Amino acid sequence: MAVRILIVDDHLLVLEGLKSLLSDCEGITVAGTATNAFDAISFLKNNEVDIAFLDINLPDINGIDLCKKIKEQFPSVKSLALSTFSERAYVSRMIQNGACGYLIKSSSKEDILEAIKQVQQGGYFMNVNFDQHSATDITPKAVPFLTRREKEVLVLIAEGMTNPQIAEKLFISVTTVNSHRANLLMKFDVGNTASLIKVSATLGLI
Repeated sequence: MAVRILIVDDHLLVLEGLKSLLSDCEGITVAGTATNAFDAISFLKNNEVDIAFLDINLPDINGIDLCKKIKEQFPSVKSLALSTFSERAYVSRMIQNGACGYLIKSSSKEDILEAIKQVQQGGYFMNVNFDQHSATDITPKAVPFLTRREKEVLVLIAEGMTNPQIAEKLFISVTTVNSHRANLLMKFDVGNTASLIKVSATLGLI
């Protein structure tokens, strides 16, 4: 069955461009488009959708809040941010509100298709490049809120376990571990595992 896509963006050029880009892709169907959050929610109530592409800058409710609403009201729909914003704050908030990935609008067709594939398989995709020159020196001002599962994954990462090993130990899928690891990097505002462990140790979490 084809992956059903909803595109939510208030720029018609982006809507039509993405719709055109995906129209000739095998296994993908653009189920619909919406230019605001209200229309997006209305569409989801009446149509089957697998993945929703969400712009952050929408005219009524922003994409970050819309992502949260979709997660709560339509838990089977996976959200993918598609934005011009690449700041960590936006990415982090989208992930915390349930997004399965984050794409910059200048993304290549290959990246967009790869994102759809990864997310549909239960994974996570992000192609935002942050400035990592001081990543190892970053110390958050406050301890970020972590779920119980994220704390468990953090401790096992610090013990040097691989994602498959963590998945086996916690009886969860590797893609779920990938998502938890990505969330931890976002929440601690770091770019790699070494920095994650360093900051976590500084804060006394491991």
